[in-house]
Amino acid sequence: MIDKALILLKTELTAYLVSKGDNAANVIVDNIGLSETANGTALIDNVVITLVNIEEESALKNQSSLKRFPVGPAIYENASVYLNLYVLMTCNYFGEGYLLALKRLALIIQFLQSKTSFSSAGTVSGGSNDPKDREELKFTMELYTLTFEQINHLWGSLGGRQVPFAMYKLRLVAISEHAIVREVPLIEEIETNISTLSAQS
Repeated sequence: MIDKALILLKTELTAYLVSKGDNAANVIVDNIGLSETANGTALIDNVVITLVNIEEESALKNQSSLKRFPVGPAIYENASVYLNLYVLMTCNYFGEGYLLALKRLALIIQFLQSKTSFSSAGTVSGGSNDPKDREELKFTMELYTLTFEQINHLWGSLGGRQVPFAMYKLRLVAISEHAIVREVPLIEEIETNISTLSAQS
């Protein structure tokens, strides 16, 4: 689900940039930390979406493991893990392209200001009965502001020089194996045995 969330974000952002006349913008999902390595040439002159941190949403931790359905037995399965993803949106342009980087960063912020909620109805491919293939992906995006100290630590850990960027908190991505712990048959009939006690005179 993490990869699907970032791919959906990339697809929608690309479409937005094209709608604004920026047909040359290339949005990729990759590790911006590799930008100053031998493998980093592919990141140059791109808008790069990078996952930099994962956080469990503690407020949704204590959910019921019992699931009921209109037909068939109820089941017990471990509750899904809900994640917040910290996503770095970087415009990796240098020299004469720096002003273009700032322009595209402004467009990214504008896009995520106008559209904060994303969803993609899951489709079953190849006749799969896997519940994971039928889940709908839903998440929201909110701008996450870093202090100068946090920015210093972030780019220090990424091992590169700072480029125009914005950090966003992507909430919430649900992850579950859908492994059934046990099945519980439905209650179809209730029998009672009530006896009437007569009062003793």
